Amino acid sequence: LSATYSLLDDNEEANKYQQLAQNRKEAIQHYLWNETEGFYFDYDFVAGKQTNVYSLAAVYPLFFKLATPAQAEKVAKVLESKFLQAGGLMTTLNQTNQQWDGANGFAPLQYLAIQGLRNYGFNDLANKIKQNWVANNLKVYKATGKMVDKYNVSDLSGGEYPRQDGFGWTNGVLLKLLSEK
Repeated sequence: LSATYSLLDDNEEANKYQQLAQNRKEAIQHYLWNETEGFYFDYDFVAGKQTNVYSLAAVYPLFFKLATPAQAEKVAKVLESKFLQAGGLMTTLNQTNQQWDGANGFAPLQYLAIQGLRNYGFNDLANKIKQNWVANNLKVYKATGKMVDKYNVSDLSGGEYPRQDGFGWTNGVLLKLLSEK
């Protein structure tokens, strides 16, 4: 919004939104970054502390270029050592058989992770995630003739509920990744 207001020569509104963006960045660094773990965690405002759930939500600061280079390097190491599977990145490290936990992977989060890592020059890891995710999508499609909304990234299959014919975010992310040179 700040850039848009700058284009309109409305400096007052541009400055206002620039300050709000800076405040948001500072809050992300203060409440979500955990230096000990080298990772971003959700913040439970009721309990007044960070959660201990390792989640791919940690890639958002990389995608939006809010992390420092040192933070991005630490996040990349955690992604590679804990999240990366044969079929892509797990959504969380929790193994609960729930939709948004491991070993499930979702296209939007794969894309955010790939782009976020590229923003900081971690191209080899980004390309490995891309390769694994694309191979998983194609394997399931060849076996079923369908694209689904989530994939088991550990055993290279679709999710635990009935598959849907086509799925917008999966289709879009796969096409985007396949179109890259």
